Amino acid sequence: MTSSPASTKNSPAFLKEEQQKTLSAPRRKYGSAAGLLFFLMDQVYGKKRALSKFAVLEIIARVPYQAWEHVAYIAMTHTYAQPHFARRVFEFVKESRTQQDNEQWHLLILEEMIHKKRLRENFFMYRLLPQLMACFYYHLSWLLYVIKPAWSYDLNADFEDHAEHEYMEFVKENPSLEAEMFASDFKADYGDFSSTADLFRRIGLDERMHKEESLNRIQHARFS
Repeated sequence: MTSSPASTKNSPAFLKEEQQKTLSAPRRKYGSAAGLLFFLMDQVYGKKRALSKFAVLEIIARVPYQAWEHVAYIAMTHTYAQPHFARRVFEFVKESRTQQDNEQWHLLILEEMIHKKRLRENFFMYRLLPQLMACFYYHLSWLLYVIKPAWSYDLNADFEDHAEHEYMEFVKENPSLEAEMFASDFKADYGDFSSTADLFRRIGLDERMHKEESLNRIQHARFS
């Protein structure tokens, strides 16, 4: 996703409008698995929204797309006699890869910020434990997808909805971000923004788009 501050989709006015849409919208009624995950994260990392906690979220956010991609690749190896189906599966793989890459850019930018701000992070809490949580979440997403894809999509929609609201609330809670210039080595890869506040609004909007894509997949799974 490469764009400039002048781009309509990254303009301050557009991003502020989208932030207000999120803040005005109710959160999804989260399922038991997502609700438990969010509860445990608040117990371990605290309820306060912070860069390090967002980085943990992004480590976990990538794995459903990895799980779906893995299942899809297995499916493709057995569909050589059904070229049209194989092509649809391959398109699904590419879409999952794009979403996964988008989450990866979020993580890289957050880690860059954490490094620049010299935030102290406990190795177990912010390196080892997130990987263990991601491993569990991967296998849960994979298993749900194998049993019934809609269940895995629904779990991801819960996760992305939570992330969308958390980022937008973070901007609201930290008005100083409006005056903080966005500087990153990843501008050319992810996008340039007029402020750090707009960066986080864009990330929140990305999460909304991922949520909507998962919800669309649920509808497709029901009617296909």
